[in-house]
Amino acid sequence: MTDEARTAATGPTGAVPPALPAQGVPAEQVLAEIRALRAADRPTHGGRLFAYVYDPAVPGLDELTSAAHAGSAHVNGLDPTAFPSLLAMENALVAAAVQLLGGGPGTAAPDAVGSVTSGGTESLILAVKAARDARPDTAEPRVVVPVSAHAAFAKAAHYLRVALDPVPVSPETLRPEVADVAAAIRPETVLVACSAPSYAHGVVDPVEGIAEVAARSGVRCHVDACFGGWTLPYLRRLGLPVPRFDLSVPGVTSISVDLHKYAYAPKGVSVLLHRDPALRAPQYFAFAGWPGYTMINPGIASTRSGGPIAAAYATLRHVGDAGYVELAARTVEAVRDLAAAVRATEGLRLMAEPESTVVCFTSEDPGLDLFVLVDELTVRGWHTQPQMAYGELPASVHLTVTASVAPRVAEFREDLADAVAATRATGPVRLPEELLAMASGLPPEALTPDLVAGLAASLGMGGGTGAPDRMATVNTLLNAAPPALRERLLIEFVGLLQRPAH
Repeated sequence: MTDEARTAATGPTGAVPPALPAQGVPAEQVLAEIRALRAADRPTHGGRLFAYVYDPAVPGLDELTSAAHAGSAHVNGLDPTAFPSLLAMENALVAAAVQLLGGGPGTAAPDAVGSVTSGGTESLILAVKAARDARPDTAEPRVVVPVSAHAAFAKAAHYLRVALDPVPVSPETLRPEVADVAAAIRPETVLVACSAPSYAHGVVDPVEGIAEVAARSGVRCHVDACFGGWTLPYLRRLGLPVPRFDLSVPGVTSISVDLHKYAYAPKGVSVLLHRDPALRAPQYFAFAGWPGYTMINPGIASTRSGGPIAAAYATLRHVGDAGYVELAARTVEAVRDLAAAVRATEGLRLMAEPESTVVCFTSEDPGLDLFVLVDELTVRGWHTQPQMAYGELPASVHLTVTASVAPRVAEFREDLADAVAATRATGPVRLPEELLAMASGLPPEALTPDLVAGLAASLGMGGGTGAPDRMATVNTLLNAAPPALRERLLIEFVGLLQRPAH
């Protein structure tokens, strides 16, 4: 955050107005304060943000979804019998996802059903829960996932006390081998998962082979299509060679797709589909052992606002099938042009030839520091996502490409060239030897509050100032740390940021 943006957000004293003032504040003043705070954020529209948000650049869509959200914001999804409008919209969203992802009448999954969730993480947690609870006699349930699977599977395993069995991916193809997945399945395995595509690199796992070995072992198979499930079918219709990945594949028992990604609905709406109602049944939680109402929930939350669901329904109705074809076509054009810009840049290499909506690249030149390059692109107004090295996979830069990017590609190409030149002129980040030794050898439990505070201050993160404008040094340190220490460092760093003012 720049000093100017921070002042605009907090005022000249640097203090955010208290959330609970002694006396109420006029509505216009409150809205003005929120607008000032938002001025410090990355722009969510305009095709310059390559992560976190999905912008179709459809005129009037924001106004439509805001109105739909407001009209149903106070509707509560806790009881579908009390609010039939919400039940109707949820069923309509699920039906659209079923149709798009290989289910429904006349298909191999005619009885497919689903639930609307708050996002991909909840969908994956519920897929794991359903698989675990379907095997109540398994004392130590396990889930097999490629190492490239979304981190939400690890979160699900942590929350649900399920063991995670990671399968390596090839450094060349960035996919797991089907034989390795088969070898990882044990009698205690309750679920095998794969990605369509993986978030980090945008490649589609060998779903057909993985589903076959899972079915042969009598194990459920979940396809995480949260990221690409709404766009891959349209890419196929545009002539791209998209492999089968959905409910049309025998052995796939469930699949998830986020509507707040490439369906371009506002946050946060995802859909979790099961091949039939029996497979979905263990997803539910019901409890009657108290004197209040009998609780029955398909998801993690009980009370759920109808706002996001109404906004998603409005989005799908307004864009329509033909509109999604057009948005996919614009996205493909942007992906091809961005990939060409990377190929034309000496020292950069695509991690994989794009086959979805991701452009991911790494550096093969020691003088071209990826983390410095990310900072230089940020200075030029482009928000990209650095990814740390993992095993044999090098550090990389991830670009989530949306339809709004297409008109900006030429501008990005020029800025990339300038940023690369500036990165070479700056040179790589050089951490002190003692800091590198600490990052590579310090056990996570040895991090003391004093050590964390001193380290954060040396990285420009102390004193409640938020994250530094340039993150290359922080990212270099995190990249040098093993995953367990990296996790602990990030917990401590984010904990320093997320503290209320007193």
